Amino acid sequence: MNNQRALIAPSILSADFGRLAAQVQEAEEVGADWIHVDVMDGRFVPNLTIGPGVTAAVRKATSLPVDVHLMIVEPERLIPSFAAAGADRITVHQEVCPHLHRVVEGIREAGASPGVAINPSTPVESLREVAGLLDLILVMTVNPGFGGQRFIGGSLDKLLRLGEALDRWGVQDRPVIQVDGGIDALTAPQVVGAGAQVLVAGSALYGAPDGLSAAMTRLRTACDAAGRVKV
Repeated sequence: MNNQRALIAPSILSADFGRLAAQVQEAEEVGADWIHVDVMDGRFVPNLTIGPGVTAAVRKATSLPVDVHLMIVEPERLIPSFAAAGADRITVHQEVCPHLHRVVEGIREAGASPGVAINPSTPVESLREVAGLLDLILVMTVNPGFGGQRFIGGSLDKLLRLGEALDRWGVQDRPVIQVDGGIDALTAPQVVGAGAQVLVAGSALYGAPDGLSAAMTRLRTACDAAGRVKV
């Protein structure tokens, strides 16, 4: 792993879908590292968002990695479709995968990089058996389903415990630690300091009154203030 800046992944959940391609391209132009796509089914979470078709449109609009977060039940049914649509990374939730090992293998077999997300109430220990198989662990810092929620402060301790657990479990190829929910210029340095390497931000970027470019500069400066991370 190399020391570098924390990565920023704008979430299109907060973008203007009437001009989605332009919003994705603007994010790339102002220095985004990944583009984050939130997929919700109205069952695992109360909201309903998008499918593989929109993911394919995002893929066409950017050269950045497309990071798909599946907040859906039975994600194994749709993993091949999202991979075919151009997802570079696919993250599923631990809470909906009784056969998590099989699902993780399925993501890699589909040609994407596998990740697993855990909700605020899900313990770090739940990842012990699969941590060594993952490229990414997503720690939700809000309860999933809607953008613009307030950051859950207890997530900082959880991030620290996750780092300790990966050491304790002897994971050689450490997965990247991502956070999602309530990330802005105030919370960014806190999560980076606690071990986060990739920060998903939606409303703090696309909802900023002074525009995406200024918001990205603000968030990047806040991340840099916390120092460099290993990615």
